[in-house]
Amino acid sequence: MRVLAVGCHPDDVEIACSGTLAKCVKRGDTVIVCHASSGNLGHVIIPPDELTKIRAEEARKAGAMAGIEVITAGFDDLEIFDNNKKARDMMVDVIKYANPDFIITHNPDDYMPDHTAVSRLVFDASFTATLPNYKSKYKDPAKLVPIYYMDTLAGVNFNPTEYVDISDEIDLKIKMLECHESQLVWMREHDGIDFADMVRTCSRYRGYQCGADYAEGFRQCQAYLKGTSKRLLP
Repeated sequence: MRVLAVGCHPDDVEIACSGTLAKCVKRGDTVIVCHASSGNLGHVIIPPDELTKIRAEEARKAGAMAGIEVITAGFDDLEIFDNNKKARDMMVDVIKYANPDFIITHNPDDYMPDHTAVSRLVFDASFTATLPNYKSKYKDPAKLVPIYYMDTLAGVNFNPTEYVDISDEIDLKIKMLECHESQLVWMREHDGIDFADMVRTCSRYRGYQCGADYAEGFRQCQAYLKGTSKRLLP
């Protein structure tokens, strides 16, 4: 199978679903991660242009650890809006390029506007990409496929309907997250947050809910023609 995970910022996917993606690679799937935004505003000291380059390299290193291809949609922070043709067309190109059998992205009800905008944008573009006569960079239309919403930060207001046991992948997940050094270091120094420990703890909590040591939770998008009788998550 082919899997596309669309996170807003570099590190969002590592936080919420990298264990699942690593497990997909292990079963033979082709996995593509798209960071919709450069994450250029994600630091209080490093200037945006410099941070863009740093975070792109951090994302590449994290993906390489699990055999994941990493691409970007080309937005900067707070420049992502749904109901915008340019933004939709950029995401259509991402989806057509990946040609996924299922998509993972942010929950529509999340804590920051960039996340919720990406969620809606992926939903809209995933339909638009299936239209044969809609002009885009790639000629062939994509398939209409299920969307799975990944967990929110710290699991706030998110009740999973599916779980993936990532007990064998938890150490890799944390190593991938730690590739995003620009984020983890300043959060530790400026906010007093050990983010890697927080992510491990949340994975442990989801594990308690489903009888695994560690797990990641998902909620399938409930919309016409986006359902399936098959188990797609690993």
